[in-house]
Amino acid sequence: MIDMMNVYSRSQSFNRRALSFSSPRAHRKIWFTRLLRVLIVIVSVVSGVSFFWAIASGYLHVLPSLGQAFQGFGISIFNGSSDDCNVFYGSWVIDDSYPLYNASECPFVEQGFNCLGNGRTEKDYLKWRWKPKNCDIQRFDVQIILEMLRSKRIVFVGDSMSRTQWESLICLLMTGVEDKRSVYEVNGNNITKQIRFLGVRFSSFNFTVEFFRSVFLVQHNWSPKHGPKRVRSALKLDKLDDISDEWINADVLIFNSGQWWVPGKLFGTGCYFEVGNSLKLGMSIATAFRTALHTWASWVETMINTNRTQVFFRTFEPSHWSDQTLRLCNVTHQPLLEAGEREQSQFSDAIMEVVKNMTVPVTVLHITAMSAVRTDAHVGTWSDNPSLSDCSHWCLPGVPDAWNEVVLSYLLANYERPLS
Repeated sequence: MIDMMNVYSRSQSFNRRALSFSSPRAHRKIWFTRLLRVLIVIVSVVSGVSFFWAIASGYLHVLPSLGQAFQGFGISIFNGSSDDCNVFYGSWVIDDSYPLYNASECPFVEQGFNCLGNGRTEKDYLKWRWKPKNCDIQRFDVQIILEMLRSKRIVFVGDSMSRTQWESLICLLMTGVEDKRSVYEVNGNNITKQIRFLGVRFSSFNFTVEFFRSVFLVQHNWSPKHGPKRVRSALKLDKLDDISDEWINADVLIFNSGQWWVPGKLFGTGCYFEVGNSLKLGMSIATAFRTALHTWASWVETMINTNRTQVFFRTFEPSHWSDQTLRLCNVTHQPLLEAGEREQSQFSDAIMEVVKNMTVPVTVLHITAMSAVRTDAHVGTWSDNPSLSDCSHWCLPGVPDAWNEVVLSYLLANYERPLS
């Protein structure tokens, strides 16, 4: 029974891994800027050297916003001991105030993710809240969140896991909207797996929550001319997706990728890699993924105004198949005590390494380990097609809600609430 164990702790190995949210190169610029400011004061007071003042002030004028650009990308936004808080190291604890919404009352949840609506009877999996070890994520207050998002544009880019998180956020926000008819898909589309763009508008608050389907983030084209017969298509690793222009003017931009970077969905379908005009038939998936990430990082650094847009990249979401054929799926009644090898991912490691060396602030949502113990929260056979088991996707409500609670806590850090 659920009352016999009300806390499932994360494995201790994850506690020893530091999490970086922004580039050390950027941090070095910040500290250099701060040191320079101190020197300016000292020199001005002691010797009054105007030339040094002019040179130093000129530098600070060129880089006036470095400190502001990176402010708030630590963990200080959470309640508790900010210096020791790693929001992604903690426990799942029982909380009877969960779930935060009813999927059957939210028209934007795909039928395949509404596990209760599809016949799941036990509800214990709905009662778990993510609790960081040394701090607390701010409790979800829908009215504050709706006001914070007023006149904003929130954009998710990625695969079906990104679409699930998109649906979760919409349902969370709809709990605070009195007139449900004021929330609608901008093109009148139903939520489907194939459509490349979905946008839901909250007209009472003048903001949209959008999803762009881009499973690889880079361009996926038909096979190049004169390629081998086995090559049916190619990922152009040096070209971001051709719909990327649609992502630029967002206020919040949340990426994910990884689930499609597997042999079955690449080589098994005749999809290989291309850089420039050259096929890379011998390139490994791990190398290709890192190459694509570098293309994404360069695009963010070049195209995104991070003074306006807060950029996130969510790490890999672990699956819980019982074998390698993706046919056996054992959905448990409670979370695991230990995540085992699933708390680590080469995709997550690659994301953190690339972001660490970026020159602009990007927040890594390192949800791999916190999600790895949730074997109880997958769709299983409670989908719109019960003949197929699913240990990749998540029930809604469920784990993606916790991902969104973390995102919203970050956004609240920089939100100036209007005076009442």
